[in-house]
Amino acid sequence: MVADKGKKPKISAEENVEQLDTELVLSIEKLQEVQDELEKINEEASDKVLEVEQKYNEVRKPVYDKRSEVIKSIPDFWLTAFLSHPVLSDLLSEEDQKIFKHLTSLEVEDCKDVKLGYSISFNFSPNPYFEDSKLTKTFTFLDEGATKVTATSIKWKEGMGIPNGVCNEVHDKKDNKRCHEDDSFFSWFTGTQQKDDMEEFHDEVADIIREDLWTNPLHYFNNDADEEEFDGEEDDEEENDSDDDDEDQEDDPVRMKGSE
Repeated sequence: MVADKGKKPKISAEENVEQLDTELVLSIEKLQEVQDELEKINEEASDKVLEVEQKYNEVRKPVYDKRSEVIKSIPDFWLTAFLSHPVLSDLLSEEDQKIFKHLTSLEVEDCKDVKLGYSISFNFSPNPYFEDSKLTKTFTFLDEGATKVTATSIKWKEGMGIPNGVCNEVHDKKDNKRCHEDDSFFSWFTGTQQKDDMEEFHDEVADIIREDLWTNPLHYFNNDADEEEFDGEEDDEEENDSDDDDEDQEDDPVRMKGSE
């Protein structure tokens, strides 16, 4: 019997699966090559962005210095800006506010290589609270994603400081008085540490000061944020009042007759 030359040999199910697996592996390998190419471009883009950021940090510096000089002529500028900020205002105790009246300038400075970190400094005029004229907190980005945090150790004058009344006293289980450090903004300077995983590191106060308050403190000094919210609330109230009036007229048959 002569074999039918027109018929193709049958492919077993196992061979079919094996062929599909091979094609899938090849597709995934090609996809990985494309992804690696994208990652390389993204790294180059990040380096370019950092170069531009460093360039404009140098351009901004004299302008920030000029702004600081103008701010020094405005009484209680930084105290007012802090108190007008919806988050930072909650961090200042009454005693902190008295200290902040001596705050003459605030500085946020990136390292020359912005990838290495930044610092936040508070400059004070001579005051009855501490000897320091400058309090600084520095965030240094180390190799392999680690972050080192250092801060000025405040030299409090006698009878002042976190252990002596700047923050509120609380009672422990044995009814001993102790100071609750979280009640003072200045406890932020005691938060020195090293985090091995940068993704887990987060300092909300530093982020807000650096990325929000520092970029435009006048916005908060003028209380623009609250005014915008207030204007929005007023509009809502007016709309609600007009809606209530309409509903009252519909519900009141005497008014409806009078209007007719």
